[in-house]
Amino acid sequence: MSLYRACVELTLERLRLFEAQGDVCVDPPSAIPRVRQWLGDRWAYQGQRGHDLGERLAYATATAFSGGAQRVVVIGTDSPWLSDQDILAAFSAVDRSDVVIGPTDDGGYYLIGLSRPLPALFSAVSWSTRSVLRQTRSNARALGVRVELLRYGYDLDHPSDVERFIEEQRRHRIDAKWITRFVLVNQRRP
Repeated sequence: MSLYRACVELTLERLRLFEAQGDVCVDPPSAIPRVRQWLGDRWAYQGQRGHDLGERLAYATATAFSGGAQRVVVIGTDSPWLSDQDILAAFSAVDRSDVVIGPTDDGGYYLIGLSRPLPALFSAVSWSTRSVLRQTRSNARALGVRVELLRYGYDLDHPSDVERFIEEQRRHRIDAKWITRFVLVNQRRP
């Protein structure tokens, strides 16, 4: 839980530029008061709805578009290396393409952006597998939409991913205090 909290805090800290336009999607929706107490009132909160990640992504994007958004970019909070420049690149790519995807090394993606609602993009995808990106791109081809890929990234799913992140932050002299503190505390545990 500490790693999750650290990732969320660091991701949102790096995305402060988007506070006014961004929503934090919370699962389960009943946790919104606890999440608001933890993260404060800087962000708008919305409950996630759906049985799987595809339904939740379709719902979140449809809700954003129905609320007046012209372009929607959804990111996970388990990729704290993501910067505001990456998000700006995603919005720029959505201006050129119907769909923009930030692929991950494990066959998934850390980000997806849309120029319009495309609920079918998220159907028939085997979530949390190495085929997520491939199946999503296949859905996009079937829908006849243009897809642009951003740079490859990664999620913090395994201890080696956390180590990779910390090393990258040290190399680039970026403050990763939340993740570093988590690792140091947990290395002292038996």
